[in-house]
Amino acid sequence: MDSGKLGGYSNLQCFLDCTTPTVEIQFLSKHSFSAWQTPGAETVKYFNLGELWDQYYEWSAYGAGTRVRLPDGETLVQYYVPYLSAIQLYTNKPFTPSRSLNGDHRNEYAKLSTSWNGGAWDARKSFGHLCFEFFEVCSPYGRVPFVDKVYELAHYFSGLTSLTSAELSPASWMSVAWYPIYQIPAKRNVKDLSTCFLTYHTISASFQDEKESETKSEENWNNVSLTPFGLATYKLEGSLWINPETGDSEKIASLFSAADSWLKQLGVHHHDFNYFSTHSI
Repeated sequence: MDSGKLGGYSNLQCFLDCTTPTVEIQFLSKHSFSAWQTPGAETVKYFNLGELWDQYYEWSAYGAGTRVRLPDGETLVQYYVPYLSAIQLYTNKPFTPSRSLNGDHRNEYAKLSTSWNGGAWDARKSFGHLCFEFFEVCSPYGRVPFVDKVYELAHYFSGLTSLTSAELSPASWMSVAWYPIYQIPAKRNVKDLSTCFLTYHTISASFQDEKESETKSEENWNNVSLTPFGLATYKLEGSLWINPETGDSEKIASLFSAADSWLKQLGVHHHDFNYFSTHSI
């Protein structure tokens, strides 16, 4: 596989870095929360879900730009629009939905209603209480951008914007689908620029603690980045996203395996993941 003039540059890693949300963390006494605390910690780090969604506001409106180096050495900026593909929120106690589902939304949000019945509780006790879940099944052409979908869903479940990460168990997660929309400067016949990505992120404060870097710069010590723990790709062809010099192939395989294992552990049927898995190239 010819990596051309990519050298030691990883288009894949640049994409992952540019689409990773970073949110400001806050601190509370460890006595403020009774579950999922980091052992030995005197304070609890947390962030508000509403502030996390704000990180996607500009991306939803204009796209997230990532620098892509072509095999001939030319560089462009490729923009991707994010869509909420899936989300599950587990808490240490039941959370009552703010509105009931009715009318045309009943089928579209069927998954939401099952989140509040007790059928799955016994099997998932160790994860906490599954208080909310959503899985997108619409065609990409029928979806609305990430932020619009989140606030649409928040009309039916207020916790989507009011909960904090400290109230969520480590089993809480979300998946974001990234579809290309345009590049600057515009290019034609670059097949790999049509590649789509599916990223997986945990959204629990306790899980993020384990991923904090000891060498974190001082100016960023009060921020946390929700680095993807899983990844799936669609229409991934050629060498643009797989540079042998940077281990991209191994990274893709590792992140895909992690996403697959996560979904199996939770017993989740993720529509987009299944589609990407069977149409990866």
